[in-house]
Amino acid sequence: MTTTDIDSIATERIVRSGEFELAVYEYGDPAAETIVLVHGWPDTHHLWDSVVPLLAGRFHVVAYDTRGHGRSTRTQRTADYRLDALAADFYAVADAVSPERPVHVLAHDWGSVQVWEAVCEPRAKARIASFTSVSGPNLDHIGKWMRDRLSRPTPRNVWQPFTQLMSSAYTFFFMTPGLPRAAFNLLGTEERWQRLVSLMNETSPSNVKLGPTFRRDSVDGLLIYRANIVQRLLAPRERHTEVPVQLIVAGRDVAVRPAGYDDERKWTQRLWRRDVPAGHWMPFSHPELLATATTELIDSLGGGTIPRGLRRAEIGRTRKPFEDQLLVITGGGSGIGRETALAFARRGAEIVLSDINLDAAKETAELIAAEHGVAHAYQLDVADESAVQAHAREVIDAHGVPDILINNAGIGQAGGFFDTPSVEFDRVMRINLGGVVNGCRAFGAAMAERGLGGHIVNLSSMAAYSPQQGFSAYSTSKSAVYMFSDCLRAELTGRGISVHTVCPGIVHTNIVATTKFSGVSAEEEKRKQEQYDKLYRARRYTPDKVAEQIVRAVQDDRDIVPVTPEARLQLQFNRFAPAAVRFFAARVKLT
Repeated sequence: MTTTDIDSIATERIVRSGEFELAVYEYGDPAAETIVLVHGWPDTHHLWDSVVPLLAGRFHVVAYDTRGHGRSTRTQRTADYRLDALAADFYAVADAVSPERPVHVLAHDWGSVQVWEAVCEPRAKARIASFTSVSGPNLDHIGKWMRDRLSRPTPRNVWQPFTQLMSSAYTFFFMTPGLPRAAFNLLGTEERWQRLVSLMNETSPSNVKLGPTFRRDSVDGLLIYRANIVQRLLAPRERHTEVPVQLIVAGRDVAVRPAGYDDERKWTQRLWRRDVPAGHWMPFSHPELLATATTELIDSLGGGTIPRGLRRAEIGRTRKPFEDQLLVITGGGSGIGRETALAFARRGAEIVLSDINLDAAKETAELIAAEHGVAHAYQLDVADESAVQAHAREVIDAHGVPDILINNAGIGQAGGFFDTPSVEFDRVMRINLGGVVNGCRAFGAAMAERGLGGHIVNLSSMAAYSPQQGFSAYSTSKSAVYMFSDCLRAELTGRGISVHTVCPGIVHTNIVATTKFSGVSAEEEKRKQEQYDKLYRARRYTPDKVAEQIVRAVQDDRDIVPVTPEARLQLQFNRFAPAAVRFFAARVKLT
């Protein structure tokens, strides 16, 4: 929807606040619950052009141009931009558009700063039902946070305020007389601003919606910095609120570091915090996320079901490490998959597990239920891309987007390369590599689109970096998983999704007893399976130990996780003495 489209569906009115006239734009049913959208510098109500259509079908959505911006009254007086005056403007709009019922608020940047001023006023409890704050702190709270840290000068407590001051250094330039106005008049074109914002937020310049008065707004609105920052940081006030507050914290915000919100629990009675791997201008880059987060808070306050993500975001709740998180795991019917599902379930995660053997998957789900966990069992052939895609749609529709995805399903295979039929080689690749790729494509895309980050765990193997005779298909598939994970990690880092490559060594699972040996008779294959199963059993490294390593990998955000001492040792050999590894591979045959 273009700027013109947004304006064409709006009902416009003027609301007076003292000597100022505020341009107000309304969308949706006026009889519905009201959400007021408040923009910051240097934006107008067009900041919300991509958010409004996502809310207007259900809510009465109101956006307005704050004083000095857009079609609202202009002013060159610094005092007119003080927070108490801006908070009075907000109340004037709220009273005009929803005189009988309190309003919900979604605000960004300086819009959020001024609404923080409003929600800490005595009348806020009766007029504001909820406040979703995006990339805009309470200046008094930031001032208190800095003073508290510096009064206890540990390295961390000094470093955090220092990095915040460095992030906010541009504001001191904005407060100098004359210079910023001249700079923006000369250089602040719409095209340059769109390009800059798009780079900082990893979104297309076409998503950066600017109003027709942008150049004037960017200059006039600078007075808001001079009117408030020094006063509030040097003399912060005690400011509390009874209004439910939801923080949307941008992890890559160039203006406010995430640590600056760490003390908000002191000032609010009910608080939710969602940390998002995004830049400052989320209304441009993450409109769906903001609309969903705002709606979920409104619904929960109205007595509706509390979504998993909102439960996880609530500050002050005691919870298990992975409580209110959804985990999807393939190959969950036995071995490492079963033990990993159990390990995460014991730590509070809701489990969606699949296996090609549905009975085995159901048995794992029953084991989780017996320990008072929640699990859902599905049958799935991970080698079938269309089946994995259909499975992902079904899971997301029924349970939501996963927070953790574990691609565990795999098979063993042994035998000389020339003894291994092409159909068998391809089968190993389709399951061991294709299953990982299919899972990442089906679920990973939804995780990236959601914008809240997450974890993807791909099961590789020590065989990925251990060339050896008789394992060409298996080792190739696991090596491909290893490199695929490296590539995927590089792509998803900017989305806040961690990719963990887990490389078990000699672990006793049923994969050993079911490994197919090519080039031998059925009797010889059975003898080899029993032989290696006995050897692996004697190693005494069980799947539950691998599961604990996977849990720690997610908790500690580790990239490469060699499991078992021999896997760790072999990884170092392969890094520092690859020629020696190849030398022994050519002379030692294990099968």
